[in-house]
Order: sequence, then structure tokens, then C-alpha cells
Amino acid sequence: MQESLSGAGGGGLRGASIVDSLDTLYIMGLTEEYKDAKEWVENSLDLNGNGEASLFEVNIRYVGGLLSAYYLTGEERFKRKAVELGEKLLPAFNTPTGIPRGVINLGSSGTSWSWGWASAGSSILAEFGTLHLEFVHLTELSGNPIFAEKVMNVRKLLNKIEKPHGLYPNFLSPVSGNWVQHHVSIGGLGDSFYEYLIKSYLMSDKTDEDAKRMYYSALEAIETNLVQKSPGGLTYLAEWRGGILDHKMGHLACFSGGMIGIGADDGAAEKRQHYLDLAAQITHTCHESYDRSATKLGPEAFRFDSGAEATATRLSDRYYILRPEVIESYMYMWRLTHDPKYREWGWEAVEALEQHCRVEAGFSGIRDVYSTAASHDNMQQSFFLSETLKYLYLLFSDDDLLSLEDWVFNTEAHPLPIIHKSCLQGGGTQEKAAPE
Repeated sequence: MQESLSGAGGGGLRGASIVDSLDTLYIMGLTEEYKDAKEWVENSLDLNGNGEASLFEVNIRYVGGLLSAYYLTGEERFKRKAVELGEKLLPAFNTPTGIPRGVINLGSSGTSWSWGWASAGSSILAEFGTLHLEFVHLTELSGNPIFAEKVMNVRKLLNKIEKPHGLYPNFLSPVSGNWVQHHVSIGGLGDSFYEYLIKSYLMSDKTDEDAKRMYYSALEAIETNLVQKSPGGLTYLAEWRGGILDHKMGHLACFSGGMIGIGADDGAAEKRQHYLDLAAQITHTCHESYDRSATKLGPEAFRFDSGAEATATRLSDRYYILRPEVIESYMYMWRLTHDPKYREWGWEAVEALEQHCRVEAGFSGIRDVYSTAASHDNMQQSFFLSETLKYLYLLFSDDDLLSLEDWVFNTEAHPLPIIHKSCLQGGGTQEKAAPE
């Protein structure tokens, strides 16, 4: 069975599943498997590939995976490779605006370009907006300010330009610094940009006031323009196309229940409760997308129009590729509320994965969640090991295993330590905090 980088181009980098699963193996106490993976990284992970690589995917999977492996174990080899790989990503920022292009050659040329499918040579919000956590830690570990400077420059430009209705469209020109079209989504193309705003604030020990302001401003605009309630009472996040709502929610957007939950501690108690309620409502809707299928696994996208409620109405949306976002929200909502339904829903997902996705060599995606005659796609995405299984494990673990007081998870579920103010003042990095 194949492993996959979700079609995102590893640029000659091999072993996505190994690097993505390093921290999962360590956290779960799978000592022999972790040792094998560590040795492979040391001896076989070649960072000098010459093919095209996705800046976003290499950052969240490889850089993020190596960083978290270092912070959990203190193994210098992981730190060394993370910084080396981070340096190879820097040429992508060589644009008139400092907004990086999405594709880079990791070889000596360091050339970068935009995705061929991206509108008018644009960069993608979820890609250039999902670098901050890793790049701040690269500066912390290397002492080189260039990494943090690059992502702060991205933020400065986003603060400067006008946002339609306070929203962030998904396509931005790295040449002009202008929005290319007014498509807004909290699912694919937009999702992790918002996640990294609130997590930047949390990772800074709540000192990054700029990230906090940007997040809550964006969330207010999302509530005003995108949050909808179906006739059946389900709360969902529609997509926005220049003012016209598309009543569709992607599986990717289901991370937002957890995101809104962890960002719910802002200000007055009633505001906190409002955000927790919104997080719970969205997570409930995403559970419904699972519960309304024959397999009890959710489709890639589900709709709320023409009488449909949390179901896929198009054949092309009926597949499930082992995605983690719904389970991710269960884990956060369990940690925040300890409502037993989140563990019950998580166990439903475990049973469904075992019944419909387990195959001889691992786990496979399925082509139609509404059919119990499973048609496997013969693909085990690397995020299944990094995210889906880790979030399930944490859902059923004690809260002090990777406590939310001490760690934030990057968008690939790689835990990064909160940079406490005392550490910054002392000029050192976070003390290694490997779980027992």
C-alpha cells in the first residue's frame, strides 16, 4: 500500500510517514518502532532532493515533525535536521512582497514558483499563513532571527491590506500583495491560517497581542458572514464567494470546533461561554456528518442546501481518506469540557476505522462512506499516523499527557512547547518535557 503526501509534492524528500510518526511513536511508548524511525532519520533522510516541494507540506510535516521529536526527546540530530531543512525553505520568501511562493526546489538552486492551479500565480492563505509556529521555534533553536522575521513580515502585509468584510480571501499575489479573488473558506485553502493565529498567541505564553487581535477580528467576521444554522438546527461554516454563500462545509473545516474551543478564554465569562457553545455546535455538526453515513465515517464535504443536512450530495465528495479534523475537535472539546460524549464519539470512529479502513498492510481510505461494501483507495496518508491516531490516543489519555498548558500542536499535530516568558527573559529555550 502506498503512503501519501496528499498529492503535495515531497520534492525528493522520502519518508513522510516516518518523520510524521516520530512523535506519535514516542508518545505511545512504541520504543522499538521509535528507535527504528530515529535511525532512519539519522542515516537515510536526505534533505538534498532536487524535485518540486510544497513549502507548506515540508514545513508542517518534516520541519514540524523534527522539531517536536527534538523537544520531546532532546535528540540533537532532530534539531540539526530541522534547522537545515528550514534554511532550505527560505528562498521561497524571495518575492517583491515577502509573501512566499508555494513550491520550492530544495536543491542548490532554491528556485520557487506558484502552483500551476493557483489563480493568477497567487500564493495560498493556508500555505503562507501556516509557517509561524515552526519558524518561531527555528529562530529559538538556531539563534538566527531570519526565520521569525520572515513570518512577521507576512503578518505585517496582511495587517496592512484591506480585508473584504473583515475576511481573508484564499488567494494573494506574492508580487503585488493584493487579493486575487474573493473566495473565503475555513476549510481547504484557508483553514490553518486562522488556527496559527490563535496558536501563535497561545505559544507565546499569551504575549503575542498582534496574533490575538488578528484572530478575534477574523473570528468576528466569520461569525457575521459565514456561520449559518440549518433548518434542522445544525450550525455550520459556509464558504463565501464574493458575497455569495456556498452552503458547503468540508471535512477540513471540522478542525474549527477545536480551534474555537481553545480560543474561548478571551475576556468576559459570557464571551468565553459563547465561544465554547459555538465550538460545541460545530463539533456536533461534524459528528452528524459521520453519524448520517452508513460507515459512521464522514465524507470529504457535506452540504446544507436542497434539503440536504450534513450529507454529501455529490459523488465526488463521498470519500474518506483517514482525515483527523473531526477527531481533533473531539480531543480538544474533551480536554475543555470533559463531556463524555466526545469520548463516545471518538470510540465510534475507532470502531468504524477498524471495520471499514483496516487492511492487511495498515489502514486505507474508502471511496464511499455511504456504502458498507468498502472500496479501498489503497492509500495510507501520513497524517493518519501523525494526527488521526495521535488525537485518538490523547482523547483517551489523561489531560497531563501533552497538557494544553504547556504545548500547542501544529496543524499536523506535532506538539511544540509554549515559549514561556521566563525562558525568553533568560535567553534559553523550553526545557525538554518528554511525557512519562
